[in-house]
Amino acid sequence: MKSLSEIETTSKRATRAAGFSWGVSEEVGKCIRLLELFGLPGIKNLNSYFEEKKLNDFENLKLIDEENQPQKNAFCPINLGVSFLDQIRSIEIFNSCSIKDIAYPILFLPFLSRASEVIGKKILFNFDNNKFLLNFNVSIFSSLNEEQYPLLAKNAKINFLDNKDNFSELEWKNLYKLSEETFVEETDSLKQGAAGAGLTDND
Repeated sequence: MKSLSEIETTSKRATRAAGFSWGVSEEVGKCIRLLELFGLPGIKNLNSYFEEKKLNDFENLKLIDEENQPQKNAFCPINLGVSFLDQIRSIEIFNSCSIKDIAYPILFLPFLSRASEVIGKKILFNFDNNKFLLNFNVSIFSSLNEEQYPLLAKNAKINFLDNKDNFSELEWKNLYKLSEETFVEETDSLKQGAAGAGLTDND
């Protein structure tokens, strides 16, 4: 089994050999490592993308707005991801944004995941009735399985979710009330410790 370090290094070098700058290649290495860490087919799709890149000219999106659409060909997921990560603070202000025609959207996912950690918010990524939830770069929840990953996201929408608890106020109060019972134990323990303080075997 290949280590995550091997995956990152090889992906970085292969991306450089495919024509990307070293800076972008380093970002791709981190992202493919992340996909494989989460059990998603990063290597498989990166290979497929590089093969298709030889035949097709994918477009770049340098400045991301609330609504984004390519002129002719699909957006490159790598350059799009780098732009998204670089501009995340300004994009977050939109609360949501839409992007049409993203090639190999799975390669765009880890950039969203890392952006989620940067802004401290969950990100919901929807495209063509498929859903992905990015959780602070800790996990990715998907409605797809490995065999279903599409090669194109025709209509993608990105939503930044407000942070909120997954439990009710009543559930929290009940648990907190139970936790208060340990306060008595801790107080008694401190008292016993204080009572024995300063005593030695010679006393």
